[in-house]
Amino acid sequence: MEDSGNGAARNPEGAGEGQAPAQESAGRSPEIGPKVLVKDTPPERVHDAEDLLRAGGAFLLGVLITLIAVYFKGTAQGVEHDMRQAGQTMDWLMDLPTTLLQQTVTVGVVLAVLIHLLLNREWIQSITSALALFLGYGAVLILSDIILRLHNTALIAAFSSSNTIGATVLLPDIYSGLAAFLSAAGPRRMRSTVKWGWNALYTVAVIMVVISSNSASGALVSLCLGRTVGMITRYLTGTQSKGAWGSAVVQALEGIGIHVTSLIRDEPETHVDGQPTRSLDDDLIESSRIYRAIDRQGVAYTVSVMDGQLHTVGYLMQLWQWIRLSGVAMRRDRSVRDSMQHHMAMLVELRDLGLSAVHPYGLAETSDSSILVLHDDVRLEAVKPDGLDDDQVGQLMEYLKQANLRGYTHRRITPECIARDGQGRMVIAGWENGDSASSTANVALDRIQLLALLASAVGVERTISVARHVWGDKTLAGIMPFVQRAAIPAGTQSQPDWNKQVLADLRAAIHALTPPETADSTQMVTLSRFSLRSFIALVLLVVAVVVVITQLNMQQVIDAVTNANPWMAAVCFLLGTMAWVGCAITLGVFIDKDKRNLKGIFLSQVASSFTSVSMPAGVGPAFVNLQFLRKSGYSSTMATAIMSAVIAVQFAVTFILLITIGIFTGRNTLSGMIPTNTLVIVIGVVAILAALAMAIPYTRRLVVDRLLPLVSAYARQLLDILTRPRQLAIASLGGLIQSVATGLSYWAALLAFGCKTNAFETVFVFLLANTLGSAVPTPGGLGAVEAALFSAFRLTGVPSAVAISATLVYRLATYWLRIPLGAMAMRWLGRHNLI
Repeated sequence: MEDSGNGAARNPEGAGEGQAPAQESAGRSPEIGPKVLVKDTPPERVHDAEDLLRAGGAFLLGVLITLIAVYFKGTAQGVEHDMRQAGQTMDWLMDLPTTLLQQTVTVGVVLAVLIHLLLNREWIQSITSALALFLGYGAVLILSDIILRLHNTALIAAFSSSNTIGATVLLPDIYSGLAAFLSAAGPRRMRSTVKWGWNALYTVAVIMVVISSNSASGALVSLCLGRTVGMITRYLTGTQSKGAWGSAVVQALEGIGIHVTSLIRDEPETHVDGQPTRSLDDDLIESSRIYRAIDRQGVAYTVSVMDGQLHTVGYLMQLWQWIRLSGVAMRRDRSVRDSMQHHMAMLVELRDLGLSAVHPYGLAETSDSSILVLHDDVRLEAVKPDGLDDDQVGQLMEYLKQANLRGYTHRRITPECIARDGQGRMVIAGWENGDSASSTANVALDRIQLLALLASAVGVERTISVARHVWGDKTLAGIMPFVQRAAIPAGTQSQPDWNKQVLADLRAAIHALTPPETADSTQMVTLSRFSLRSFIALVLLVVAVVVVITQLNMQQVIDAVTNANPWMAAVCFLLGTMAWVGCAITLGVFIDKDKRNLKGIFLSQVASSFTSVSMPAGVGPAFVNLQFLRKSGYSSTMATAIMSAVIAVQFAVTFILLITIGIFTGRNTLSGMIPTNTLVIVIGVVAILAALAMAIPYTRRLVVDRLLPLVSAYARQLLDILTRPRQLAIASLGGLIQSVATGLSYWAALLAFGCKTNAFETVFVFLLANTLGSAVPTPGGLGAVEAALFSAFRLTGVPSAVAISATLVYRLATYWLRIPLGAMAMRWLGRHNLI
């Protein structure tokens, strides 16, 4: 749109959507001044991310209300009872024609809002609101049908009322339909009819619950469903911009002393994917609109307008970085005003340091926008990082060094931040997310971000060479713990020259500069809260909770423990914990002395009790030990070899112990329990698969070229470990302690019920039955171990009641009670970066 004369566009609130705002008549405007030329595009429809947040909040609230109605039925019924008791003081409510009331409110609200929208020529909003109304009615009908088809009596009862008994629609549709309609027509603060429509809907809901026509939970869930549908619809279709456009920008500039004669919007450049690029003219402000303004004295300004509706995405990104990264501070600007004010302050502070940056004039506020005005004397030019010479690389590092020395950090150095000013000096732009008074961690992140960017563009060797000259070896060595992928912004990682090897080479180059006495003790800083380790820990916790809730029969456990001798039950628990000592000995002896952390080794075995509730028996401890070895400084191949040696020793000791006890006791009772046929079938299948793999040329080359070298290196390391007599003897002692301790633990469980058995035979039967039960791939052998132990000892003559009680006490002492201890050990290991 182009206006001459006063030329200013009206505030678009009253304008028809999708059209240019109405032109003002030519002549003098006292608000703007004479002969103001305004060139601006029509106000745009925007997709406000806050609408999605509101939809998500409504959905979660509906789920929460459903859970309360089903699982806290007494609380829900109590709330309804109190509402109905209060309503009894108004007897006239009982005589209301409820159907007529609902119809009147529905028709009245819909007509009032639609007329308001149509009179204001908001055509798209009118269509969107009507569409949301239909979707709200459809959604509640579908949800009601799904609930009824589930035949879940508790869920149906939670939403039932006197009106829904025998009905085909469970949830009341008025609330969902009108809530969707009003949400799409909103926001309520801008349209009085929408505000009064919500008030009328809430009033009807209270009345209907008081007179028992609707249940409180049904009405609330229907409201939440409609709100969710309406907000999603509003986001998808977009809403009219509420920011400052045209004349509103001109008026805002006059408020800070700039009397404009010309305001022309810059056409935004776009990426190849069609998304608008950020401009260096306003220091890379996210989602801004840029104008060129000239005042009456002919002075030129750059005007950057940021709308509050578009700031939500930036705020969410800041929140995500704050949540994702651990140990570093991140900005969280709740409003567009906060963001613009802080950005301007950063630019002023950089210029005070003598660093080149765009030149701020002032900040204006109007409507739902924040306006940053910049002098036009400093213009930055984008520079591609891959074309930099060593001098330019050094200038960038010196720029960051000077800013960091005063505590200023950038927080997001990406390729688009690399620029050059009018004098040819290199500049780091884009300080929107920067901050002052920064910690050493944030300073280190800035440096590693710049290093990674430059290394991917000009090479690791050149980057490190220049960095040593500008920053020094000591500074480079200090950022070693931060050289990890979580520190690198997505903008850098998306560059064509970026790959994982860049970071690995950078880490190796910095490590080579680190003094030997500190290099080995340097631990990587945990930056990402959502690492693979934390994700696995969360999954293990969820699985553990599910297993405990679904599998633990508390009544049986209580009965068994009540009848057990408490002293022998305590001995059962103590003997079970001795297995940790044995495992720690077996693992610790294979770890080099300089890497041997005795407390960490022992607690890693305790932590395996937590993983065993989520993984098959044996897999959990192996996983913990492997992670512990890697954190102790071993390569993956060496850690796997040590772990294999531990498993081999434990298996060999158990096998030899079974043979020895079997020979001396003559025990062969369970020989028929070994699944020979199954074992043979498994071996045969494995052999066939191996033969097929070697018969196919592609898989044969894959095995020979890639797999065999790894297996060969692993076998050499494993053989080297297992051919050390002293270590092998100590490891065998640990394995013996582990096996005997667990066997005697079950023996103590039998004694707790007065069943005296031969200790050696008990250990033999236990080891064989426990091994068979643990082979079943359930968490910790759950179910299978209990069945195997019960069956085995019942066959040896132990009464069935005693066998099952002893098994329950044994599993309680050596499985369930050790879960919280394992969780605490896992937490300690995580805090000390040992797992």
